[in-house]
Amino acid sequence: QVHLVESGGGLAQPGGSLRLSCVASGDPLSPYWMTWFRQAPGKEREFVAAIRWSGGTTRYDDSVRYRFTISKESAKKTAYLQMNGLKTEDTAIYYCAASTGIWSSIASRSRVRHWGQGTQVTVSG
Repeated sequence: QVHLVESGGGLAQPGGSLRLSCVASGDPLSPYWMTWFRQAPGKEREFVAAIRWSGGTTRYDDSVRYRFTISKESAKKTAYLQMNGLKTEDTAIYYCAASTGIWSSIASRSRVRHWGQGTQVTVSG
């Protein structure tokens, strides 16, 4: 079992930045990808970014590529999502997840094995 706790959400102005953190505990993370999803009001939960815990391979949704950066700090069992150039359409609840699979399938919610509780990101101003 993997337990995930997100933090770092809040309010930002368009063009601003936020950094989300996801601290993991429990089972070893080496079999997993750490993934970020988001869900805006009235919309389905969608993939944002992923990083393979073993090796560091990354994947991004086109909507956030070149603005968001996913990273990890193995010693702290923590994954990060650095969000720059925020837009109002980035407003959502952001969820950290531990997923299994290969690069081509990792964006699917069906690959998620463990979810965090979510953290609200609001871009307004």
